[in-house]
Parts: sequence; structure tokens; C-alpha cells
Amino acid sequence: MSTHQQIDDLVKGNPVVLFMKGTAQFPQCGFSGRAVQILKACGVSQITTVNVLEDPAIRQGIKDYSNWPTIPQLYINGEFVGGSDIMMEMYQAGELQQLLAPKA
Repeated sequence: MSTHQQIDDLVKGNPVVLFMKGTAQFPQCGFSGRAVQILKACGVSQITTVNVLEDPAIRQGIKDYSNWPTIPQLYINGEFVGGSDIMMEMYQAGELQQLLAPKA
């Protein structure tokens, strides 16, 4: 299976997917940690996380898949939402909570 197909299956097969550095329990960078905290603040209990530090092909592949240069990257219902800055802006505006309400 190609890296693109692996990513596509993850994104489309799970309602909330966060590609991040580290894990939800032990984030390896501040931006990934902030992304997890935002999702928890929205009441999301079921987050599928992918630690990009474990697989260099996924780490590069997710950037190519989304055409977005940074990690973390959030996907909801198969759609790319953005990184931690966009997540924070959406959270502060109440938009992320609305998007995640059915998932919480």
C-alpha cells in the first residue's frame, strides 16, 4: 500500500484524525500539544492520532497529501481543517466546536 493510500484510509476511515509529533498522551512539540488540548476542550473523546515521528514516509506524505507544510494537521470527516493556529482561531470563534459537536 502506498503512503498516500495509507493516509487516505486513515483520514476517510476515522471521524477525527490528528497527524502530530508524538502522541495525545505525550506530545513531542508545543503545537501538537496545543492541538490536542483544543480538541479536548471541544469535548472530543475519540481522537485518532498519528505520530509522524515514527514514520518519515508519513511525515512527508501528509504534507504532500494536504499541500500544507506544517504539522500538526487536523482532519474531520475526511476534510482537512488546518494546523494548530487555524484550530485555535476556529476554537476562539466557536466554529471548531460546531464542526466537532456531533463527535463530542
